[in-house]
Amino acid sequence: MKPFANIRRDLETYRGDWSSQGFWAMAVYRFGRWRYTIPNAILRKPFSLLYKLLYKSVQILTGIELPCEVPIGKNFRIDHFGGIVVSGYASFGDDCVIRNGVTIGLKNIEEKAAPKIGSNVNIGAGAKVLGNITIGNNVDIGANAVVIADVPDNSIAVGIPARIIPKKTAPET
Repeated sequence: MKPFANIRRDLETYRGDWSSQGFWAMAVYRFGRWRYTIPNAILRKPFSLLYKLLYKSVQILTGIELPCEVPIGKNFRIDHFGGIVVSGYASFGDDCVIRNGVTIGLKNIEEKAAPKIGSNVNIGAGAKVLGNITIGNNVDIGANAVVIADVPDNSIAVGIPARIIPKKTAPET
C-alpha cells in the first residue's frame, strides 16, 4: 500500500528514529493525504475527524503545523521541532530540510499564495519565507532570513530582507 510505503520512506529519512517529532508530523500528514483517497464521503468522514484530532495533537505536542494539503516531495525532513508553520498553499520539492521557528506562508492575508519551494532546499532556523514567490533548486536559506522575493537555483538567501548570493559552485548531480 502506498501510504505505508511513504511512511516507511519517511522513517528512513529520519534514520529510523520513530520518536522524532518531525516523523510524527509526517505520519499524520501522510494519514491526512491518504484519507482523501477514500472515494465515499460518508466513509471518509470518521477518518477526517481522526485526522483533525491527530493534527491538533501533533501541533500541540510538537509545535509543527503541516497541513495535509501541502504537496511535499520525497525525503522531506523537519530537523528540529517547535514553532514551525507551513501554509496550506505552499509546496515543496524533493530533499528539503526545515528547522525550528520556520514559517512558510502568506505575505498578505488578501493574497492566498505561499512559496513554491524547489528541490534540495535547506531552510535555517527561524527563517521566514513569505508570499507568492518561487525558491529554486539547490538553495540554502540562512537562519532568521526573511525571504520575500524569488530565489534562483544554486543560491544562498541571508539577512532581513534576504540578500541573494549565488553559490560559488553548483552541486554535482
